[in-house]
Amino acid sequence: MGKNSSTLRPETLEDLKTQTKFSNAEILEWYKGFRLECPSGELSIEEFRKLYRSLFPNGNAEKFAEHVFRAFDENRDGTLDFREFMCALSVSSRGTVENKARMAFKIYDLDRDGFITESEMTEILKAMNKMTSSKTIGLSPEEKTREIFLRLDKNQDGNLSMSEFIKGVQTDSSIMRILTCASDTE
Repeated sequence: MGKNSSTLRPETLEDLKTQTKFSNAEILEWYKGFRLECPSGELSIEEFRKLYRSLFPNGNAEKFAEHVFRAFDENRDGTLDFREFMCALSVSSRGTVENKARMAFKIYDLDRDGFITESEMTEILKAMNKMTSSKTIGLSPEEKTREIFLRLDKNQDGNLSMSEFIKGVQTDSSIMRILTCASDTE
C-alpha cells in the first residue's frame, strides 16, 4: 500500500477481503477513518498509546499498548499500516478462538522466540492489571502465571510453545479469560 495514497488500491482491498472477515464496504469505511486519524497512512506507537489511554482512562495502558503494538507490527518497521491494523482488528473482533489464541501468543511472546516464559507472561499480566487499574482480588499475576503454566505446560519445560498455548486455550475457556482480562478471578 502506498504510504501517501488517499485511496485504497484495488489489490490491497482484495488482499484485505481475503485476509480479514470484513466486507469491501466495511474495509473502505475503516480506511476512511484510518486516513482521517493517520494522514501519513501509518499509526505510530505514540498514536497507538494515545488510543489505549483513551480506551482505559482510569488505568495506565502505556506498557500493554506497547506489547500489543509489537504483536500487530508484522513487518517490524515501528508503525502500523492499514493492512496490519485491519488484520489485527479482524482477529480481535471476528476471529476464531484459535486466531485469537495465536494473536494472544504473539503479545505474550515478548522476545519473539516462539515460546512464552513465565516471566513474559507475568509481565503481560502485570501490564494488564495496570491498564485496568484493578486491585488484585484473588490471584496475583505471578500466581495466575503459575496456574496457567501448570495447566498448559504439558512437557513441563518452563516454556509454552504455540501449540501448547493454543491447545490449552481451546480446551479450557477459563484460560482465555485469565489471559485476556487479568482482573478476573477464577
